[in-house]
Amino acid sequence: MANKDTWHSPLTERYPSEEMKMLFSPRTRNSTWRQLWIWLAEAEKELGLNISDRAIEQMKAHATVTDEDFEIVRDLLMDLRNVERARSDLRFRGVKGTTGTQASFLAIFNCDHSKVEELDELVTHKAGFDSAYIISSQTYSRKIDVDVSHALASFGATCQRIGGDIRHLAMFKEMEEPFEKEQIGSSAMAYKRNPMRSERFCGLGQKLANISVDTSDTYAAQWFERSLDDSAIRRMNLPEMYLLADALMIVLDNVCSGLVVYPAVIRKRIDEELPFMATENFIMALVAKGVSRQDAHEHIRVLSYEAGAIVKQEGKPNDLIERIKRDEFFEPIVDEIPKLMDASTFIGRAPQQVEKFTAPGGEVSKALEQYAGQMTRGHAELSV
Repeated sequence: MANKDTWHSPLTERYPSEEMKMLFSPRTRNSTWRQLWIWLAEAEKELGLNISDRAIEQMKAHATVTDEDFEIVRDLLMDLRNVERARSDLRFRGVKGTTGTQASFLAIFNCDHSKVEELDELVTHKAGFDSAYIISSQTYSRKIDVDVSHALASFGATCQRIGGDIRHLAMFKEMEEPFEKEQIGSSAMAYKRNPMRSERFCGLGQKLANISVDTSDTYAAQWFERSLDDSAIRRMNLPEMYLLADALMIVLDNVCSGLVVYPAVIRKRIDEELPFMATENFIMALVAKGVSRQDAHEHIRVLSYEAGAIVKQEGKPNDLIERIKRDEFFEPIVDEIPKLMDASTFIGRAPQQVEKFTAPGGEVSKALEQYAGQMTRGHAELSV
């Protein structure tokens, strides 16, 4: 059958990296199983079982082992912490036999419990794990899938949030994602520059965020030890959650490396909203002059609604400040209005907080320190 006559998942064809696709390929799956058998045979030989070097060499000959806004940064650091925690918590199932009791290995070693435990430890270390689960059934607990998927699902939700914010800011023309010279923003409307990367970001993030529902349902339906209904869904969900996370990191890298910000548009929007933002400053200044806060609030409320109606119903500029200047009630603070409308008074310690957060030795640099080698591989390529 021709390649174009069967359905192919767009997730594996378009979005993740080659490394992640290789990790979940049939070749890697099969070679990993073969490697597990090699480790088991080596460990059994080391513990005195009659397994020849030739047999192990033959096993090796048939095994092939193949070798991603600062509030948002804070949220991504939380995702990183979740993933690191889930990864560090992972343990090997170990050499437990078909039902988890190690009965078959106990028989092989003539009821020598210490030999069985040593075999378990040897294979665990050969597989690259520090420890194995002491208690196991015929499979590892599906609770592990729940734990890992929740960490990745949290990252998926963060990605949706990032993509949504970028799309809204693009709508306001305050920010744009990278846009290639020959890229078509919309096939229908030539003038548009749709945030295609962020749209993809939201779609893939939604898919990842919801996989944890499946893993939770699968774990809940294990029926004492396990049931075979988890096989089909896990074959899809487990590879897909890693492929999705990988694809999202590629998009995140690409978008954040080329974001375009338009300060003039941002300034224009701030200036339009600043009169409303400054109303609390006006009220407090009046209170400092001995005016009742309730009276100040009522006067501001009435004038604000009038100015808002002019903006929304007639499309005219915000004239709240002119209205305030004309109202005798505000005469005690008229000369202070320019100072009270200074935009820099609304940001508090935000600059100092950002500097502390991102400075050398700060939270960001400490969290990323161990990944310095992976962060120098260059700009992520993305097909749009």
